[in-house]
Amino acid sequence: MSTLKSLFKQTFIYGLATVLPRMLSFLLVPLYTTKGVLSSVAEYGKVSVIFSYFVLFNVILAYGMETAFFRFFNKEQDKSKVVGTSTISLIVSSFCFFSLALLCQNHIASIIQIDVKYINLVIWILLLDALVIIPFAWLRATQKPMRYAIIKILNVIINLGLNLFFLLALQDLAVDGNVFDAIYKPNFEISYIFIANLIASAVTLILLTSFYINVKYKFDKQLWKTMFRYAFPVLIAGVAFSINETFDRILLDRLLPPDVAETEIGMYSACYKIALFMTLFATAYRLGIEPFFFSHAKSDNPQKNYAKILEFFVAFGSVIMLTVVVFADILKPLIVRSEAYWEAMWVVPVILLANFCLGIYHNLSVWYKITDRTKFGAYISIIGAIITLIINIAFIKTYSYKASAIATLAAYSIMMLLSYYFGKKYYPIPYNLKKIGLYMALSISMSVLSFYYFRANYMIGISMLIVFLSIVFFSEKKEIKQLLKR
Repeated sequence: MSTLKSLFKQTFIYGLATVLPRMLSFLLVPLYTTKGVLSSVAEYGKVSVIFSYFVLFNVILAYGMETAFFRFFNKEQDKSKVVGTSTISLIVSSFCFFSLALLCQNHIASIIQIDVKYINLVIWILLLDALVIIPFAWLRATQKPMRYAIIKILNVIINLGLNLFFLLALQDLAVDGNVFDAIYKPNFEISYIFIANLIASAVTLILLTSFYINVKYKFDKQLWKTMFRYAFPVLIAGVAFSINETFDRILLDRLLPPDVAETEIGMYSACYKIALFMTLFATAYRLGIEPFFFSHAKSDNPQKNYAKILEFFVAFGSVIMLTVVVFADILKPLIVRSEAYWEAMWVVPVILLANFCLGIYHNLSVWYKITDRTKFGAYISIIGAIITLIINIAFIKTYSYKASAIATLAAYSIMMLLSYYFGKKYYPIPYNLKKIGLYMALSISMSVLSFYYFRANYMIGISMLIVFLSIVFFSEKKEIKQLLKR
């Protein structure tokens, strides 16, 4: 239990670093979906499309080096050489991208059909975000979760504060001739959103400059080649994953009629955010378990701990999914303020389950990371991306965002099953499939009944939630008591 205790302590702090900032940024959804802030649902759709490209290019600029850093930081004797090599690699690649992107920004804007003024801001943000990848990875690898958490939280507080200032306060403060009048521009809301992001990213990099001052800039060409060979499949997997996660917005933008595309994307993206609770939980868990997996790979019988970790994840994830589904219509007006977006509420249970499957997949993926078979992660993610593309391309014109939600669920559930199948073959872990299957079957069936058959009937929904919580508690009572005692 001592290893599990270590995991949960780190997961709790990394959870604060992920959940609290995202909960703060979560306030941006009510802000953006409040009438009068953005001019229409379509404007929010436009913002969502741009952020979809953010996800893709963030993955490309990281090119798997973060995961490679964790692997080789724990593997190599000379850790400073790993830090120096990966840092130099990210600096060089980031500035090469930055220079090329600025030169070609007009061409990029015409290809992806986004205004060049937004492209320019995005390029700067991508550069700043790429330069903090290794510093943040170093904080996690050296077990400095508090500093990691403080900087992450501060980033989003600045971002949130500036969004509130630019979108709510600036217009009222702008009086002829004063400093606010010089800043304020009418119909400039989308640019203000990205300017806020840019300033927050710049402050984050400034707070991490001590890393760049103290790092030993030693570049080992042979080590870099080895790290890149390890990282390249992670890059491919990351690109495939970004297709699974956000490419549906881009496809909706391209495949739906122009007069409805951005409105449909706006509704879908806003209701998608209600499923963020599962994403927050899965992300916090992943941030905690990734260094744990590597650091305990050589301990006695690590498979036993890995199996228990997945069991806990499924238990907690099932509770989160059922709770959000039962109270979805109470959460709805708190998160998505305008009724103009609520038409897409149908996707909420589907996206919750999809992200649940994704979280399980991340837990299962331990086998190919610690056995250096990262190419399997790439293969599995590519299969998921192909499924995402096929279903979206085939059915978006008929079913719009419903096809995108189903595609996300299909991709992540198949990735989960494939990871389990290959993991059983190459790195067997004694998962308690009966208990895991029971939790999933009960939570999924209760969620379907609650949302699609007894929606807003809270007597039935809460009763099902209590029954499920009781089952989980009595099944895990011994472990829960031990964890709380420790």
